[in-house]
Amino acid sequence: MAKRESKSIRTFRAAGKIRSIGTWLREGFCLSSFILLRVLASELPTPPPPPPPPPQPQPQPIPPPPGIMSMLTVHVSSSISKLLTEKRFDKALTILALKEKLELITGSTATYSKLELHNDKGQLVCVMGNDAAMLGSYPIEDFMRIHVVDQTPGRTAGEFEDTSKVEKFEISTEDYAQREDSVRAFKERNKMGRFAEDYEEKMAEKDREGEEEASKMKVGDRCEVTVKNNIPRRGEVLFVGKTDFKAGWWVGVKYDEPLGKNDGSVEGKRYFTCPAKHGGFARPHDVAVGDFPEEDLFSDDEM
Repeated sequence: MAKRESKSIRTFRAAGKIRSIGTWLREGFCLSSFILLRVLASELPTPPPPPPPPPQPQPQPIPPPPGIMSMLTVHVSSSISKLLTEKRFDKALTILALKEKLELITGSTATYSKLELHNDKGQLVCVMGNDAAMLGSYPIEDFMRIHVVDQTPGRTAGEFEDTSKVEKFEISTEDYAQREDSVRAFKERNKMGRFAEDYEEKMAEKDREGEEEASKMKVGDRCEVTVKNNIPRRGEVLFVGKTDFKAGWWVGVKYDEPLGKNDGSVEGKRYFTCPAKHGGFARPHDVAVGDFPEEDLFSDDEM
């Protein structure tokens, strides 16, 4: 006789909430198999990573056309100054960019600049008037000259070089002497220079320097000048006395060879006359007078 089920069990079975023992066993076996497979998979060795892809060849940059990016060495001159300088520019520069660079050199703004190209003989080759064109599009070569013509209204040649137009600060000698923040006031406070107590005495002593030695020399004497760090030089005494360029006594000598510094004049004042580079002045203690004949540089006495 079949066992009767209670009403509640029949209700749960109809709803699928009560399973048979066989169902539970089947589900448990499947779960155990899944867990076993996961454990076995975790114990297997990890396969090595795939090799990296081969490097792809990098595209090579396309070189510019010959001459486009080359550098030029040119001279730069200006219509408003005596400027002449040497610069290097890229042929790929546009004329407008070149004008902007030249603005820092010549002072002429790019807006009012006109560029002329001259060859090494000073002849005009062309006017570079197209601001959008490249420098290399013109027939320009190394050591040509780019002349910047400044077309600024009201600007004249030499405007930046004429210092007479520059406003200067001027002060009278009397007003300067009354200032307390001047170099003169500093020297006066510290008894320096011509404000020193023994200044007059030192100047008088310096003015007499070499007087005794000079008294033993006269114009026309043969002499030999020996100055420190210079070779001995022979010549003829043409001046003995005081000068305007420095205090004390000086001896003016006309050297036998062009080993001097002047022609007998210093700072515009002439003391004697001789060929250029044959004249010089020395202190009396550096000059010895006596029998000093002119030396023959081509003599056979010395081998």
